[in-house]
Amino acid sequence: MKNFKNNINIKDYLIIYLGVLTVAVGTSLFLIPSNLAVGGITGLAIVVNHLLPQIPIGLFLISMNVILLTLGFWLIGSKFGVKTIFASLALSSTIWIIEAAFPLKEPLVDDLLLNLFFGILTVGIGLAIIFYYNASTGGTDILAKIINKYQQIEIGKSLLVADFLVTISAGITFGAELGLYALLGVIMNSFIIDYIIAGFNLKIKLTIITSNPKEIRNYINNNIQRGATIYRAEGAFTGEDKDVLITAMNRREFLALKSYIAKIDEDAFVMVSKVKEVFGEGFSY
Repeated sequence: MKNFKNNINIKDYLIIYLGVLTVAVGTSLFLIPSNLAVGGITGLAIVVNHLLPQIPIGLFLISMNVILLTLGFWLIGSKFGVKTIFASLALSSTIWIIEAAFPLKEPLVDDLLLNLFFGILTVGIGLAIIFYYNASTGGTDILAKIINKYQQIEIGKSLLVADFLVTISAGITFGAELGLYALLGVIMNSFIIDYIIAGFNLKIKLTIITSNPKEIRNYINNNIQRGATIYRAEGAFTGEDKDVLITAMNRREFLALKSYIAKIDEDAFVMVSKVKEVFGEGFSY
């Protein structure tokens, strides 16, 4: 019971559902009406629903996720498994509700490329949020997460590998043109997911040359609760001794530190660079 409670974080689940809702809207409004089976169990469900209209897409999603959820629990862990159960059931139910409340027999617009672009953009944003919070929507997303964990391939590219066969089935079912659109959608989706997750992981590296190292160090340690490394250096032009602080933090923390440095040392020299990933003490792996 204690371990189960440790898996529950209400804030995480609310954010995951925001991602789920985004995926459901993009899928229901743009992809399903256009028969764009752009990968995943959702894409496979679109193919099956086209061949067997009596099988609702939402119901098919729930049925297909059982085996893959078991696999996710076993290979990735209980926290991922619990969140994935929530996300997959929430997605299936939300799509089912949207289908019932706003049935669309025709796409919102006639341009297939527009439906593909906005559908993939919306779905990609939602999936990036879900993946970032260590969950998935089930189906081939679980396979992508397994590939990501054991092969160290970015999650978007892992999803591309997992969804390739679904795009082939879409091409067979809906024709070569829709199949190629589906393949294009899967490729777009993989890049969108990786780009957004990279943005979530983005950190700021600062190199600070200052005459007030103690004050800045204390602010970094106590107010921002980050660490820093301090070097002694000599100014090439002035010949004066200076302290150089190197630290890393997120954008919000950087803005606070930038404001503080401007108040206490107007002559401080600060170099700022974006870092794709930081791990180790104070940062998660």
